[in-house]
Amino acid sequence: MSGILNSTIGRKFAMALSALFLMIFLLQHFAINILSVFSPDTFNEVSHFMGTFWVVQYIFQPILIFGVIFHFVMGFVLEIKNKKARPISYAKNNGNANSSWMSRNMIWSGAAILAFMVLHFIDFWFPEMNIKYIQGDMSGLLADGEGFRYYEELVHKFENPIRVAAYALAFVFLALHLLHGFMSAFQSIGADNKYVKSLQGFAKVYAIGIPLGFVFIALFHFFNH
Repeated sequence: MSGILNSTIGRKFAMALSALFLMIFLLQHFAINILSVFSPDTFNEVSHFMGTFWVVQYIFQPILIFGVIFHFVMGFVLEIKNKKARPISYAKNNGNANSSWMSRNMIWSGAAILAFMVLHFIDFWFPEMNIKYIQGDMSGLLADGEGFRYYEELVHKFENPIRVAAYALAFVFLALHLLHGFMSAFQSIGADNKYVKSLQGFAKVYAIGIPLGFVFIALFHFFNH
């Protein structure tokens, strides 16, 4: 494993696999969150299942956390190594002629997403871990015992306009990151063939549609709380 990660191609391949893994998780996360718009009860039930099922908690969740950390660390490592590998004269070239704005600024969109991830963990994951594993409450119920707490907690987070604005901005950066990263990931694992045009179309729909969907969820709850 260390030998693979010591080569540029190996690092790019590992980066691509982690990216594809995180994109699958993002789709699953969106599928659950959009339920809060159409059916709060279903959202509560699915959230409770995901929050208590041992396979999710003790296998998938650690893998996800590792995947997030690995992807961001590897992204910064690749950026640093790429900068060191470029000759000084390269900086004099017209960057617009050689690459897109998104490809040249992946590190900055990634940093913005990382900042959002920290906020997201503070908003949702840390409180959830506190309730379940420190307070020892695995019931998922509201304080009065009338129904699950997940929907109420979600809506409460989106009452603050500053938080909603921060979430919306973060998902704009995510869309920009995905627009380049999606196709880059497929090319890194060798999917650069006759199906590339179809992949490009799907990549654009995913890269714009999923972040836009998350923004819609935040705005929906903000204007309807």
